[in-house]
Amino acid sequence: MRAAIITRPGKPDVLEIQEVETPEPVGDYVRVRVRASGINRADTVQRAGHYPAPPGSPQNIPGMEFAGEVDEVGPLARAWKPGQRVMGLAGGGAQAEYIVVHEGMLVEIPDNLDFVQAAGVPEVFMTAHDALFTQGGLQMGERILIHAAGSGVGTAAIQLAHAAGAITFGTSRTPEKLERAKLLGLDHAFGDQDFAAAVQRLTNGLGVHMVLDFIGAPYLQQNMEALTAWGRVVFLSSLGGAQASFNISLMMGKRISLRGCTLRTRSLEEKLAVTRRFAVGVLPLLANGTVKPIIDQVYPLEQIADAHRAMEANKNFGKLIVRVD
Repeated sequence: MRAAIITRPGKPDVLEIQEVETPEPVGDYVRVRVRASGINRADTVQRAGHYPAPPGSPQNIPGMEFAGEVDEVGPLARAWKPGQRVMGLAGGGAQAEYIVVHEGMLVEIPDNLDFVQAAGVPEVFMTAHDALFTQGGLQMGERILIHAAGSGVGTAAIQLAHAAGAITFGTSRTPEKLERAKLLGLDHAFGDQDFAAAVQRLTNGLGVHMVLDFIGAPYLQQNMEALTAWGRVVFLSSLGGAQASFNISLMMGKRISLRGCTLRTRSLEEKLAVTRRFAVGVLPLLANGTVKPIIDQVYPLEQIADAHRAMEANKNFGKLIVRVD
């Protein structure tokens, strides 16, 4: 099969399309003929040599989400049949013609989505759904601040929070992204400078109940200032830095909860639970059009290096997709 191979740690031009052995499904695993795969920040960090794939996943083939057709099932697999359209998460290896995953990691693609659209769903919508509701406990009527509003997870989180009846606040360094995010249900939009003051002004000093953060250290103090009592911050990444000092008295006074989460390093059992909750809570919203994947640009597999460059340039609104068919 053809696959995008990380030939050595480095910049995007270390990626090459090569012929490699096609994986075989065993036990309760399923082989999927990949038609499209989403590009994620973790792919670029893995390519640079700083974020190895979890054990059991290909170390030299990037790709954490995919959409395609069931090609062959293992002898113990019971949930799927060849030909079914499916999408799902993987620890790596999705930017190839075939991938083998546990049958419980797959969900059926709604009829209203094609493969490119479906490839932009699993990572961002499963991450956002887990962060908002399982980790953050977001409730109807609460106020939530979503950083990086134009990112893939940001656009998914805005839509899910809006659909759940939350009041959404969002930041971005790009005014155009904020304007586009308003069309997805973002109620209040502003830049990432002095965002705590903007939140307090817009809420008449009440603050938000929850913050969804990708930046980390540089935003921590303002995140806590933006929160109301019993507020919580859920960290999904630390793109701006992982080491921070903050005012513990402020945290104690407001009874703030800080929570970190990531999907890639979780056990199979945890990932299966995330997938099941997504299938129940989000798949019907995708099927009826209440929420939708936001696709910025599509590249053929042969241009995966260009997709990585685009991701690192931070200019995309929504998802970057690689076609594999």
